[in-house]
Amino acid sequence: MSSLLQHSLTWGTFGLMLLAGIVMLLAVLGFVTYAIYFERKVIGWMQLRIGPNRVGPLGLLQSVADVLKLLIKEDTIPKKAERDLFILAPVITFVPSFTVLATIPYTPTIHFANLDVGVLFYVALSGISTIGIVLGGWASNNKYALLGGMRSAAQMISYEIPLVISVVGVILLSGSMNLQTIVEHQAGWFWQWNFVPQILGFIVFIIAGISELNRTPFDLPEAESELVAGYHVEYSGFRFAFFMLAEYVYVAAIAALTTAMFLGGWHAPAPFLEFIPGFVWFLLKFSFIVFTLFWIRATMPRIRADQLMGLGWKWLLPISLINVFITAIFMEFVK
Repeated sequence: MSSLLQHSLTWGTFGLMLLAGIVMLLAVLGFVTYAIYFERKVIGWMQLRIGPNRVGPLGLLQSVADVLKLLIKEDTIPKKAERDLFILAPVITFVPSFTVLATIPYTPTIHFANLDVGVLFYVALSGISTIGIVLGGWASNNKYALLGGMRSAAQMISYEIPLVISVVGVILLSGSMNLQTIVEHQAGWFWQWNFVPQILGFIVFIIAGISELNRTPFDLPEAESELVAGYHVEYSGFRFAFFMLAEYVYVAAIAALTTAMFLGGWHAPAPFLEFIPGFVWFLLKFSFIVFTLFWIRATMPRIRADQLMGLGWKWLLPISLINVFITAIFMEFVK
């Protein structure tokens, strides 16, 4: 894709770019469909339950049936809702979640946009989804939805700050915000991957990333026991599906970004294993991160709102700043 952009844009290159985008969209939708299935299976296994097992062999068509149900379900809009914004909010939430995947390098040759500011591009676009969630809550003209939207805004903005600062150390070590350069800098043995020298940044990044995803134990915007499902309580049918779709696409995005920035991307853990294709290593690391997110959801309870904000501002922000200072001192006096 990057090589195509280096040449003048013709109908042929435009067609190839469009085809690549469609293939990527279908791959993401396939991931979301079966990520939901495997999450339910993994959580069921961990909590001694069965999980989906009725629709299709081994329950493999359960997620397909759920998607079909949402597609044919009646689309309702509250009478006193702000209609235009109510319709637009799910789109604003979903589109950035898909677009950020364009910056992720999966191998040295498989990537869509090799941007020099790839990290900044990811952070900037992912923040737009907050607007969609707040608009969805406000436009619904429902006090519970509004509370869920405002909780989400406070949570996502608060955790966006330590999330961004936690990757500054990685940028300092690699000397670039280009994700491909960051991955190349981690070539060699696994202790050269960024999660070893940047262990503080890695821990902050994972915690803040889970909060950005609005997933357990940080799923306060969707706190069903308090808010009747939160900001999307008035949504039905495929508009509701867009919010859920965005959440799972961000699961893929944050797992891919973690793999690229901290786990060596497509690099093998040891040089003698480089004969295995890089895409296989990327998928293994990516799958491990996704499984860890499912594991956390299966084992941890939801925390209170004051605990959530206290963790972000009192702990994660100072730790991420300390990590930047330690990295800067290391770069100045050791290297």
